Amino acid sequence: MEDQAQSPATTRWRRTPVVIVGVVISILAMSAWLWATAGQESTDDAQVDGHVNPIAARVGGTVVRVAVEDDQPVEAGAVLAELDPRDFQVAIDKARAELADAEAAAVAATTNVPITSTTTASSLSTAEGSMDHALNGINGAEREVQAATSRLATAQANQRQADANATRAARDLERLRDLLAKDEVSHQQYDTTSSTADAARAAAESMRSQVAEAEHGIAIAESRLAQARAAADQARAGVLSARTGPEQVTAMRARASAADARVAQGRAVLAQSVLNLQYTTVKAPTSGIVSRKSVEVGQIVQPGQPLMAVVPLDDVWVIANFKETQLTAMRPGQAVAITVDAYGGKTFKGHVGSVAAATGAKFSLLPPENATGNFVKVVQRVPVKLLLDAGQNADHLLRPGLSVAPTVYTR
Repeated sequence: MEDQAQSPATTRWRRTPVVIVGVVISILAMSAWLWATAGQESTDDAQVDGHVNPIAARVGGTVVRVAVEDDQPVEAGAVLAELDPRDFQVAIDKARAELADAEAAAVAATTNVPITSTTTASSLSTAEGSMDHALNGINGAEREVQAATSRLATAQANQRQADANATRAARDLERLRDLLAKDEVSHQQYDTTSSTADAARAAAESMRSQVAEAEHGIAIAESRLAQARAAADQARAGVLSARTGPEQVTAMRARASAADARVAQGRAVLAQSVLNLQYTTVKAPTSGIVSRKSVEVGQIVQPGQPLMAVVPLDDVWVIANFKETQLTAMRPGQAVAITVDAYGGKTFKGHVGSVAAATGAKFSLLPPENATGNFVKVVQRVPVKLLLDAGQNADHLLRPGLSVAPTVYTR
């Protein structure tokens, strides 16, 4: 009975070394784990990221062919879809015709510039010559008017003298007629006086004719002067018109420049029409996998309408959201081990590429407003871009959106 009473105490005494050894082993194991994990920062808030190239229609039209399916790999430049090209070919033909018309008009306008310049110079020279001739004609006509006026004055003076002589001769004849009746003068003297009176009368008639001729000469001279002045006015108008030649040449050159501008515009329209025809064939901008295909044959699409997306798998990376307390020793270039959940914990090697300029909260749709007085300190997370080492994703296993658990070795 005494042996049985001492048995529990003895048992506990015997077990004490075992407990001590277990505690020591646990402390050593914890120390080993802390030593092994020192200099490492891990997170499970991380995803694979990559480029997603949206494919959209650059022109509107009816889809006549879709050459790919969802999740189909394509190479850069591969045809993805085709639109009906007939309307765009008609637009090209119209643009070419309008360009040819504009080029012909430009050639004509350019050719008219030197012709107009030459014609303007010749017209100005001719108009100035005509003006000089008209001025000379005015001077000559004015001299003729002056001469005719002088002749008229002379003729009128001679007429007055002839009329006076005729009047005096007629009076002498009248007196002699009375004396002849009384036989106081001879018939010879009477006849002589009669002849003198007839001669004086004839001379007076001649002078009247000369006066009339002089008056007619004045009328002719004045008519010529009027004609000369009219010709001078016409010549002056011609000179004024010819002197506008430089402005006409300038206007012609402006029309030629406008024609050249229409040619340039026509070429631009043609080039745009050719581009629009090329845009009817939708091609892949890069190699990748087709995703989110939403286009079908017969569908009418509008410019800018999304048709599908191409996801290139050659260039992917990881965005890991580390706590701000984990960034103390984290620097670009440090090694990273990336464990992917989708492949049973397969690990990919990489390195830190860069640390974001702000926390994720700052880029959120509704960033927190800490100035309200209801502030609660929350550990923020900062996006860190992790890049894969060369050759780690050669088989394109990593897809954007996969969850991963990266570990950064900070030492």
